[in-house]
Amino acid sequence: MSTNTTQLQQPRRVERLIAGMPTSDGAGVKLTRVLTQDLQRRLDPFLMLDAFGSDKPDDYIAGFPDHPHRGFETVTYMIAGRMLHRDSAGNEGLLENGGVQWMTAGRGVIHSEIPQQEHGVMEGFQLWLNLPGRDKMNPPWYRDFKNADLPQFTT
Repeated sequence: MSTNTTQLQQPRRVERLIAGMPTSDGAGVKLTRVLTQDLQRRLDPFLMLDAFGSDKPDDYIAGFPDHPHRGFETVTYMIAGRMLHRDSAGNEGLLENGGVQWMTAGRGVIHSEIPQQEHGVMEGFQLWLNLPGRDKMNPPWYRDFKNADLPQFTT
């Protein structure tokens, strides 16, 4: 068995610092877009990184009603709050504090992410990952990971 690893002899230099850009998506959810289109070729398979966080319900309450995805995956980590996922493949899950949601859009899925709270902090981030060409037409897939089911690291 051959491993293809490279050992770093010295630390890499920071190429550049990226400041996230305030924007909104879905039905007006306020968020910060960290990875944008100008970085996609450089950072493939990482397509986009959105961070969201607010204790003002008007910033998040409308959520992300039905919308399509195809050819990539999303990994969402919820720091605080509750978000309900439903999709056209019949999947449903409640993402809660410390939980992770993994969705593979594959050949296509329509889904929604709707807050399940009317007040309090909603905070987390979502990473979009490009699928290799051979996997872009795979069937959609979805999985919730509850906080209690994830490995914990304590210092």
